[in-house]
Order: sequence, then C-alpha cells, then structure tokens
Amino acid sequence: MKSSTNFNKAWGFTLAAAGVTFASAGCAESFADVKEKPNVVIILADDLGWGDVGYHGSKIMTPNLDLLAESAIRLNRFYVAPVSTPTRAGMLTGRYPNRMGVRHVVIPPWRDYGIEPEEIFLPQELEKAGYKHRAIIGKWHLGHSRKKYYPLNKGFTHFYGHLNGAIDFFSLEREGELDWHNDWESSYDKGYSTDLITEHAVKCINEYAKEDNPFFIYVAYNAPHTPLQAKDEDLKLYGFDLSKPRFGKGDKTGRGNTQEQTFAAMVTCMDRGIGEIIKKLKDAGEFDNTIFLFFSDNGPDVGSSGELRGRKFLEFEGGVRVPALLSWPAQLKGGRTINQVTGYVDVMPTVLDVLNVKSKAQFDGVSMLPVLSGKKESIDRNLYLGSGAVVSNEWKFIEKGHNEKMKMESDMLFKINEDPFEKNNLIKTHKEKAAELKKYVKPYDAIEPPRPLPDYAVGREGFKPPKEWKVTEE
Repeated sequence: MKSSTNFNKAWGFTLAAAGVTFASAGCAESFADVKEKPNVVIILADDLGWGDVGYHGSKIMTPNLDLLAESAIRLNRFYVAPVSTPTRAGMLTGRYPNRMGVRHVVIPPWRDYGIEPEEIFLPQELEKAGYKHRAIIGKWHLGHSRKKYYPLNKGFTHFYGHLNGAIDFFSLEREGELDWHNDWESSYDKGYSTDLITEHAVKCINEYAKEDNPFFIYVAYNAPHTPLQAKDEDLKLYGFDLSKPRFGKGDKTGRGNTQEQTFAAMVTCMDRGIGEIIKKLKDAGEFDNTIFLFFSDNGPDVGSSGELRGRKFLEFEGGVRVPALLSWPAQLKGGRTINQVTGYVDVMPTVLDVLNVKSKAQFDGVSMLPVLSGKKESIDRNLYLGSGAVVSNEWKFIEKGHNEKMKMESDMLFKINEDPFEKNNLIKTHKEKAAELKKYVKPYDAIEPPRPLPDYAVGREGFKPPKEWKVTEE
C-alpha cells in the first residue's frame, strides 16, 4: 500500500478517483424471482464504538463507511454482546452465546476450550446452498487449543488470519509466538495486520468472482482493538510529529504521540480497507448482488460511545449497540434507516431465510427479512443481551447483580425508544412491565455453562504457548 501524507491523497484512490458509488436499486417484490444467489460478505470491526464513525458525528475519518451509510440500510438499533467471543459465536450460530458457555467471557490464549462441534455454523449451512467458497479472513477467537475448534472444522473452506485476540499488529504474535495462519499452516507474510486482511480479502474476491458459484467471505478485522498500533503514514493524517515522544511505555512500535491519535489512525486504516473491498466487489461486477453487512463486535474500550451510556463489558447501550450497515442493491432499497431491534443472532436466520435454506439449528435469533424487504414495518420481539438484560423495540430492562461492572443500585427499566441515552429509570413507575421482562430473562440467565468459566487471568501464570500456535490435539 502506498504511503499517504494527507487526507486527500490517502483517500482519492478509493473514492472519487476510483469512481466508487453505492447506488441502490428498489426493493424487489419477491425474493423468489432472484435468479442468482447473492454473495454474502460480513465485515466485523473489533471494539469500534457507536461514536467512532464519521456518520455518527465522529472526527475520525471514515469516508468509505460514511459513503456507504448514505445508500445502505442503517440498522440503527443493532445489538451485540458486550464482549468479543460471545458476539462472534452468536453471529455464526444464530444462538445466544451463553448456550455455548461464553456468556460474558472471551477465550484467552491459556484456555483449553472453544465452541463445540455440535453447534451448527453459518458456513456449514451455506455449503448446502451451493456456496463453494466460504472464507474467514482475520480474527477467529472461538477456540484455538484443539483442531476441533478451528474454523476449517466449522464449515469454512479457507482461513487466513489469527486464532487469538489482541495480537501485535506488526509482528503478528500473541504471547511471543507467531499467530498468523493460511489454512492449517503458519503464514510468514509480513505487514500490518489490517492491510494483510484487506489484501487477502481482495485476493479472494478476485479469485471467487471468476466462478459461477456464490461465495461467502467473513472479514474479521482485529482493528481498532488493542494493542494500539498504527502505521506512521496513517498517524500523520492526525498530526503525528516524529520529533516528539510517542505515548506509553515499553515497546512503542506503531504508537503515535497520543493514544487518541493512534486509535483514530487504526480506524481510518480499516475504513480504507473496507473501501478497497467494496471497490473490488464493484470492479468484479459483484457488489449489487452481494449481501454486505458491516458492524462492530461490541462497544468501545478505547474509543467513543458517542452520547450512548456505557462502553465495552457493559449491557448499557454503549456496550451493546453498535454501528451497523446493510447493503444489497439488487434486492433491498437503501438510503433509509431501520429502527427495528435486531442484532448479531439474527444474521444467520436472515441469510438462510433469503436463501430458503431449512436448518436443523434451534435459533434464538429471528429473520429480519420481512422488515428489510418492507413487507413488515416492525417485528415485536425481545432480544436477550446477557447478564439479566433484555431489549425490545420499546423497552429495555437490566437486572441488578448480574454484571458487577455495572455498579447498579437497583433494577433498571428504560423506555428505550424515547430514552436511548438511558437517563430515566422507570423501574418504580412501570412495575408490571419490569416484572414481565424480568420473568423473560430468568430462563436465559439460568442456563448453566458446560464448563467452569474462570476469570480471564486464571491460568496465565506459567503458560507457554505452542510453537506458532499450531496444535496437534484433535
């Protein structure tokens, strides 16, 4: 990737100079009339907050997402889990992650478990629908200690990226060992992980588009998750001064003068990559008939929730409500905002509904196709957020005591469609509604994990990772 010294130069090739537009067609009357099955491209950001994109008022430069937001469907109330692993598990299975033993935890490097083989993953069902190529590019984070947890045993035909979270963006290491893979083998590609992910996604699109089969590509960026590391050329877009000290202690590789500057540079680099992926889809004549979904795995750790309350790890809106865009120009009218409550567990049921694929999986999510297609204005449903929390189109309830980080003095009830910033707790004036929602979350909260869930750091002391994160255990 060529160096950039200013904003216009950095973005000219992905916007005006490339002639990229996102014109949307009108909504088709019947999905049965679709002659070609759509490609499915899901792009997942890592720890990107509600307030970290330009179209939500951020000062961070995200021109490709901003342009897409003008013509795509803005999923204004798209919910996820408040941490990484649960969101990824729920998105790929359509089921609440606590059923898989990952309610409020991620899988750290020193943990020996993952999502079990009996769970049915989206790419396994897409294989039945004729999707020959089903690739995951980027961050897995659903189990690394045994081969049975690996993406190539979950229906994916290709894996390029890393198994753990929080890898070094430049060395591609976690716990001092290379964690970068091409299918079953180690990859020794050199570069900045965001760029490598983008480049490989573009390469796969170029290859898959030459065939008649529809394809599925899941692009899971590790940006802008910590460690905060950016390329100098992106840091310069935010005033980075080489003559001044870089922030932080220890290894300063990729750090700028400030934490905020470095985070912004990471987001901008990812946005550029998303623009390149869209451009390649358009150049290949595939964009119009591609279901293109973008969202973040949880709220911000370093970034901004905007005006929303809370952040990562919390069930307040800032932790679980994320920027999300959906585009399928061939079949869905864009340039509109949907306020329907939807989220990560709805992705698989919706995609399979589009394709008329019948699954044996028992979904917690529901298909949003009736709302997306305009056949229904809304769907009345409750969406369990984990840890005693549930949200509907109108209400949100959070039970005290489930998440110690919340530091709540009482149960909370919000008229969330009127109070998105969660300022007015109505628990005392709407006791019947609170009791109804409390009853709803009780069976989900009661689900016992199949294994103990120790705190994140348990097992870290004395842990030695396998060489290049390659395991032999099945």
